[in-house]
Amino acid sequence: MQEHELIDSHCHLDDPRFDGDRDAVCQRAEAAGVSEIIVPAVSRRYWPRLQQITSSTAHAWPAYGLHPMFMAEHDKGDVEALEAWLEQEPAVAVGECGLDYYSDRDTRMQQLELFDAQLAIAHRHQLPVIVHARKSVEDAIQRIRQYPGLRGVFHSYSGSLEQARQLADLGFMFGIGGPYTWENARKLHALLPKLPLDALLLETDAPDQPDATHRGQRNEPAFILDIATAVAARLKIDIETLATQTTHNATSLFSLTPFRHRT
Repeated sequence: MQEHELIDSHCHLDDPRFDGDRDAVCQRAEAAGVSEIIVPAVSRRYWPRLQQITSSTAHAWPAYGLHPMFMAEHDKGDVEALEAWLEQEPAVAVGECGLDYYSDRDTRMQQLELFDAQLAIAHRHQLPVIVHARKSVEDAIQRIRQYPGLRGVFHSYSGSLEQARQLADLGFMFGIGGPYTWENARKLHALLPKLPLDALLLETDAPDQPDATHRGQRNEPAFILDIATAVAARLKIDIETLATQTTHNATSLFSLTPFRHRT
């Protein structure tokens, strides 16, 4: 058992690629010191599956949303369904939601409408948002500004330092995962030390985006320890300091202690 308490703030534990060994994956995560796992949704049809998996898995907490890379799966009624679902099912966040202009610029207007609707839902329910923003950080910031007091995290953050400063001022955090450990990710390496430590969250995005040690493999939450080790070294701080701060950050953002009591 590791002495460092770590939180994987973004892991798709419900992904079918874990169906064969999900229990073993969770056991390895616990052995690596992972105390909590945040599991964001991608589309409506997976919400019941995600709810069942998180409710039967210790220390796994659900977030529900509509991912911008799955626009072909989303239906007109999904926004109303999301609001109704959140009325019935406890969640630590709304997400994964956001904008992705890299993979599908043709649906840009639909993405913006869907993102706006989910921000409004999060604001009404006083929940943070888990934001996916690829080639679209500026538009995402402008949308978020319409909802004062809304908090959240930019998953796998890859925006500029100036955009990061704006987001930090708005109360947003930054998901730091496998890409920050890749040898050729020089932009991320330069950005990392300039991000506020009290706004960093560690994440795997498993089963995708493995760290440098595990590139080419299926990612899993236990690998958060390798990410933490690499990030601490790049920040020139000890891993205990990083673990303590990022665990505090995630616990605060997702209200994990109150959420545990509610369930």
